[in-house]
Amino acid sequence: MSKGKVCLAYSGGLDTSCILAWLLEQGYEVVCFMADVGQEEDFDAAKEKAVKIGAVKVVVEDLRREFIEEHCFPAVQCNAIYEGVYLLGTALARPVIARAQIAVAQREDCFAVSHGCTGKGNDQVRFELGYYALQPSIRVIAPWRLPDFYRRFGGREDLLAYAAQAGIAVSQTKAKPWSMDENVAHCSYEAGILEDPDTTPPASMWKLTADAVTAAPGAPEDFVLHFAQGIPVRLDLDDGPRTEETGQRTTKTVTDAVDLFLAVNAIARRHGIGRIDIVENRFIGLKSRGCYETPGLSCLRAAHMDLEGLVLDREVRALRDQFITVHYSKILYNGLYFSPERAFLTAAIPASQTTVNGQVRCRAFKGSFSILGRSSATESLYDADASSMDQLGGFEPVDATGFIAVQAIRLKQWGLAEEKRATEKRAAEGGRG
Repeated sequence: MSKGKVCLAYSGGLDTSCILAWLLEQGYEVVCFMADVGQEEDFDAAKEKAVKIGAVKVVVEDLRREFIEEHCFPAVQCNAIYEGVYLLGTALARPVIARAQIAVAQREDCFAVSHGCTGKGNDQVRFELGYYALQPSIRVIAPWRLPDFYRRFGGREDLLAYAAQAGIAVSQTKAKPWSMDENVAHCSYEAGILEDPDTTPPASMWKLTADAVTAAPGAPEDFVLHFAQGIPVRLDLDDGPRTEETGQRTTKTVTDAVDLFLAVNAIARRHGIGRIDIVENRFIGLKSRGCYETPGLSCLRAAHMDLEGLVLDREVRALRDQFITVHYSKILYNGLYFSPERAFLTAAIPASQTTVNGQVRCRAFKGSFSILGRSSATESLYDADASSMDQLGGFEPVDATGFIAVQAIRLKQWGLAEEKRATEKRAAEGGRG
């Protein structure tokens, strides 16, 4: 007799394939849910594998547009980054996956949901806090936190052996013992040999990006990104042969959000942009080594930040950077997307982006992303004449004298106090002599 129906977040990989078989052993009926967030996955093969293992149904949802428009683009708008290096590619995808999984569980009349997250990682927190916020009554089966499971499967070696015994095909092998997670924004690598932070990742590990030194093109690739209120809305690419009349290449324009993201991704991947290898601080308190490829999102964020320098007010930018960017990034990383504080910050982001309109001319070349220029037809905070060293442009240099004098009041007082302390110290030292 069935214990009930469970909706499993299924990837087709080692962990979730073994978890599917284990849930069936425990007497549950399992509906497998697969989220298409842009990973390069053979979904038909994964569905076939899940059915072969014993799933009663496999549901695949295309979440790419929702992921890009509702999660990646707001992250670009606020320049989201964790600990100064990580662009949150995994964390950004978890809310859209959790929301879709709960919807499938409700449609399929599942009493519980399940996932393959380890008991030491961030993703268990991200998924489960999302589940409970979206459906407070849902039950969660987390095998990697159940003694019966983790005592049987002490790690990936045991899972590989179990998969081989059960006839479950997996891509992970003892020759490549690391875990991967991929979406349209990035690919992450962790565990296995990568747990030694002093082990250099093998060149064969990197899946998305070309080696910037040995495999990237020998010529730079230029393109133009257009932003409206901080959101990427258009990409101009040189496309095709040069015309005889002008010597210029024909231009291809991309405006659809998904197509734009994929096109920037393709450029960045060709040129080996977006690789990082870091040790980060997990929410649960452990340090973790992670390797990440975030090609297109790295370019979009860098171009957006550059345009803000031209069109965004200094104090607005400072407040956004000090408050929204820091807290939004931390909330995403810690798995609190479905929370009142995240909703508050999301509502605040557009107010900081009303003037972030313009275009950025970009170049990708051998692992580097550089800015060739930026302009805006609608915003006018930058005044070339006023900033010029070659002309006054309406700015009276004499005015700077008063500005410096006012700014110096506090510093002069501090300097006098320092002089007094130094004099007193010398006198005290002389008296002791």
